[in-house]
Parts: sequence; C-alpha cells; structure tokens
Amino acid sequence: MTQIDLKRPILDKNEKIARGNRELFAHHRVFVLDIMASPGSGKTSTILATIDALRDEFNIAVIEGDIASSVDAERIKAQGIAAVQINTGGACHLESEMIRRAVDVLDLERLDLIIIENVGNLVCPTDFDLGEHAKAMILSVPEGDDKPLKYPGVFQVSEAVILNKVDTMPVFDFDDGAFRAAVKQLNPTAPIFPISATKGTGIDAWAQWLADRIRAI
Repeated sequence: MTQIDLKRPILDKNEKIARGNRELFAHHRVFVLDIMASPGSGKTSTILATIDALRDEFNIAVIEGDIASSVDAERIKAQGIAAVQINTGGACHLESEMIRRAVDVLDLERLDLIIIENVGNLVCPTDFDLGEHAKAMILSVPEGDDKPLKYPGVFQVSEAVILNKVDTMPVFDFDDGAFRAAVKQLNPTAPIFPISATKGTGIDAWAQWLADRIRAI
C-alpha cells in the first residue's frame, strides 16, 4: 500500500523559510521568542509584564497571532510597543512565512527582542519552526497539573516553562510537585518559572533568564 505524507511538503517549505528568518534575525542581532499556550492562560498579560521588566534595557516588538481580532495587539500598542497582528483565519498555529511578512513592517535595526504570541493551542505550534531562537510555554494553574501528561510535545520543545496564576493555587486542586516532576521527566533542562503576571510575582526571575539569552547573541 502506498502512503502519501501530505504534511511533509508543508513542513519542508516552512523549514526553508524559517532558515531564512533565522539568518535575517542573526544579521540584525535580534532575539526572537515564540510563546505558546492555551487560550486564557495569560499570554498577553505575561508578555506585558515581561515588557515592563525589560523595556529599560531592550527595544522590544511583539507579533500577535490570533485566529481573529486585534484585541491583544491593541493592548500591546497602548503600552508604546510596536505590535503586528497576524490573523490566521482559522489556522491553529503560526508559520514561518507569516512571521516573515510580519517582520517586514518592523524596523529590525532598532530592535533587540521580538516576542511572538502564537495562536492559543498546545498541539499544532510545536511542529512549526518560525526561525525563533527559543520557544517557551505558559501553563496557568486553573488548567491543571496533568497537562504535561496530556500534551508532552509542547513541554519537550520549550526551553522554558512559565507557570502562571500561581496566586490561585490554593483555590484549585493543583499538585505542584507532580507537575514539576512530569515537566522534568519530559524536559530535564527547562527551567520552570512560577509567576502571577497580573500581580508581578516571579517576573524578575523569568525576565532575568530571558535577558541573559538576549545579551548572549
């Protein structure tokens, strides 16, 4: 029986463009971070808190990926940060070609950091290289401590894991020890940053990790 892999040509094209993106970012010495998470995990709030922690040292822009609307991009722009909105029209992830078109409207010469807020999804974004330097993921406490077991791929590809809304842990049946053990089993080198983005708790440690990565390039 002949099997046709329809996904492979799509990924091959994506990876080719991603290589071009990576060369472009290297030429301009811009660090690019791809943030993945579920809807409602606090992606935009975490990005805003990260911007507040880093904006005195680095010039930052944000690429917002959503199926529809520009609400999150408007929140970013309201803080005086350049933001480009990508509406995927139903696609559950961003692709490298979308990122290439988005960065064409940014002044890369003036930037140190681009944060990509990927579409809210814990599955599809893991397969698509965007040309980024690092992927990180956000899990919020209300989503449950079992997510590493249900969605191992996103934890395996992430260089850092952010646990958001830790201030709600007393309210939810979240086993922090089991969560950390599952993450370490999947990805032993990824640091876990417990934060509350809206309250500012834990942001300094996360921002320091990211700042060190930015300076390294």
